[in-house]
Amino acid sequence: MLWKCSVCGFIHEGDDAPEVCPKCGAPKEKFTALSDEEAQKIYTSDRTNDIHMEIIKLAMEIKDLAKEGMEINLDPPCFSVFQKAHDEAWVMKQRSKAEIAGHVSRGKW
Repeated sequence: MLWKCSVCGFIHEGDDAPEVCPKCGAPKEKFTALSDEEAQKIYTSDRTNDIHMEIIKLAMEIKDLAKEGMEINLDPPCFSVFQKAHDEAWVMKQRSKAEIAGHVSRGKW
């Protein structure tokens, strides 16, 4: 069963709500049990949210590598490729962040 803290939105999995919220410290009374439909949204979206977070991490690694390549500045075509990779990684990161935000706004986190 899933329980949601009404103060901070933390989701707890268990037979009962926790005595205190692990995130904000709210008491057990601030938790409500989620419906089967609400819980299913969370369980179903768990893996896709993890994938988006991994894409964000990889995009940041691409940005760092591209920045390093730009700093080496071997020649104009090489610099251009690194600049494009840097810019495209930013777009990839923002797309996944926006998708996660959309999931959260629809109860899928």
